[in-house]
Amino acid sequence: MISVAEALDHLFKLARPLGVETVPLLQAHRRVLARDVAATRNQPPFDGSAMDGYAVTEAAPGLRLRLIGESAAGHGFYQPVKSGEAVRIFTGAPVPQGAKAVVIQEDVTREGDWITLGDRLEDSTHIRPAGGDFKIGDTVGSGRVIGPNDIALMASMNIADVPVARRPVVALISTGDELVMPGETPGPDQIIASNTLGLHALLRDLGAEPRLLPIARDNEASLRTAFDLAKGADLIVTIGGASVGDHDVVANLAPKLGFEQSFYKVAMRPGKPLMAGRFGEAMMIGLPGNPVSAMVCGHVFLAPVVRAMLGLPAQATPRRTGVLADALPANGPREHYMRARMTDAGLVAFGSQDSSLLGILGEADALIVRVPKDGPRAAGDTVEYLPLR
Repeated sequence: MISVAEALDHLFKLARPLGVETVPLLQAHRRVLARDVAATRNQPPFDGSAMDGYAVTEAAPGLRLRLIGESAAGHGFYQPVKSGEAVRIFTGAPVPQGAKAVVIQEDVTREGDWITLGDRLEDSTHIRPAGGDFKIGDTVGSGRVIGPNDIALMASMNIADVPVARRPVVALISTGDELVMPGETPGPDQIIASNTLGLHALLRDLGAEPRLLPIARDNEASLRTAFDLAKGADLIVTIGGASVGDHDVVANLAPKLGFEQSFYKVAMRPGKPLMAGRFGEAMMIGLPGNPVSAMVCGHVFLAPVVRAMLGLPAQATPRRTGVLADALPANGPREHYMRARMTDAGLVAFGSQDSSLLGILGEADALIVRVPKDGPRAAGDTVEYLPLR
């Protein structure tokens, strides 16, 4: 067995970077920016007014000025302003040539086409300089997950099309004669396939393009069909059949079909029978069949791999630190990911950690991470955890 850290190192070496595609700005949300993009204009493109008021060449208490025009957003005034003159101006409007300040309307008395400045003028010019936000050539840096603020910024930069990392296509294959899909009627010795659906949701959240393939039965012909359907995927994820029993079809037959193994078994709980390697041009990860094991491995291994394939840093899922509300016994020889919930008093691990109990995983919002042979922990101790929500 290898450690979780060693397994991640192997996985990052297997994960190949994907190409770049260009998408309309409206489709770029939650995509990874693959290349820097540069502003094609200054913002603001002109000296603009920050307030409603009057654009003037000079300002002094009691000064009387003649109005010669009006400047509004989208309707500027393009004649020069001279000494003794003023232009009515509104927020966002271009400041006319010659004007040095905007006097806010609260500090002005107007009588027809004449204004008189008050005796308590503000020091600010209330002018936003051209290019004060960004200038032509200023960039938005690559390697980020594009969020709403980035969309707004790029729109303002007049960037209509965005270069993003191609989404990894992930083929999901559940294996086992005992499985049926949700909505079907299971036989007396069958259960509902749950892992692939949970992983499908996780992969979508990560920015991948998951494809749910038909269940592969416990025979070579069915597995061959599943792998044929997976052609073109960047990553193939099998669930179940990764152990070495007589009915573990993936471990027994995948090498005959072209699977080149990189490692098998990880010193973790749950999730020990994990394997990975390459299947032709695709990377392949074989997850254990126990529902909780598969989902935990999804958070611990699939998430970092997908991020790396998208061009984000190749690193483990970031952990947080929290305080234990209850004591924990000593840990065994494997790294343990314990389902837990956050409370006002701290982290509380569930009493049962059986890898078949999805109900507990559904209630959990954290995975407490115990290093191998970690000693007993008391209430109040600080521990690392992976957030699940």
